[in-house]
Amino acid sequence: MTTHPLVFVAGHRGLIGSAVLRTLAAHGRMRALVRERSELDLADPWATRRFFLAHRPEYVVLAAGRSGGILENLRHPADLLHDNLAIQTSVLRAAQESGVRRLVFYASSCMYPRDADQPMDESALLTGRPEPSSLPYACAKLAGVQACLAWNRQIGEPRFLPLIPNSVYGPGDDFDADSAHVLAALIRRFSEAAATGAARVTLWGSGAPQREFVYADDVAEATLALLEGEIAGLELPLNIASGEEITIRELAQKIATLAGYHGEIQWDRGKPDGAPRKLLDGRRLAQWGWTARVTLADGLRRTLDWYRAQPTPKLPGTDTDA
Repeated sequence: MTTHPLVFVAGHRGLIGSAVLRTLAAHGRMRALVRERSELDLADPWATRRFFLAHRPEYVVLAAGRSGGILENLRHPADLLHDNLAIQTSVLRAAQESGVRRLVFYASSCMYPRDADQPMDESALLTGRPEPSSLPYACAKLAGVQACLAWNRQIGEPRFLPLIPNSVYGPGDDFDADSAHVLAALIRRFSEAAATGAARVTLWGSGAPQREFVYADDVAEATLALLEGEIAGLELPLNIASGEEITIRELAQKIATLAGYHGEIQWDRGKPDGAPRKLLDGRRLAQWGWTARVTLADGLRRTLDWYRAQPTPKLPGTDTDA
């Protein structure tokens, strides 16, 4: 009897990690291995090494880490830098020492220079300074990408695959008022405003920045394709893009309509906007054979339906579970 290969999903309770678990279950070709943070602290290199040597997973999906929106980046820059560096360093070394066949690491589009040409292709990394409001987090993720590439050079083969998904959203997102990214934060704000009959909702910034959003299950599908597929000659890292661009103002209006909010939307221009535009060039992955399937309209409906189905608002805090 053939035994399905074992894949360790680090960060399985987070947005991308939970999507990977759903996708693994749907495909049925791999066995998932997970641990709660109370069982395994991935920032502890000795505990992580013991875990990897004991279980010997063939594949690893590194979705654990700490992230958040503008407010989280402004309030906890040192935590974002330190926590992510610690987890990345610990897991990558343990994966190499235990003989993992392939590992996927999720970086972030905030690594790109603030003034990079759009859409941003992978060659633009390290050609300029990232958006200042997310610089510590961006530096941690850049270090993770470079660690993957350095291990590949040292090993002589591409075992460590750094992926750069753009603004991921979907079921399982963080809807906490202090740490949520923009799309999840808007779903919560407008859902609550609709429920209470609020006459006005005030949002940060001008609404002018342009963003691209990628549905979490699309990221998971790309992940499994890369874990199982032929990647010889594939240039790394890889953007994961949807190709759909929208302003924050337009996004807010769409979500307000879906949530049933009919009041006024005001913009506080005294608050930061973040990067003016973040659109990724997905041609490298598309030429390999993968493109996103879920449209923003469909993804928004699915995410709002999931949010409404929760017994209480989903407030997971930071995604640091193993």
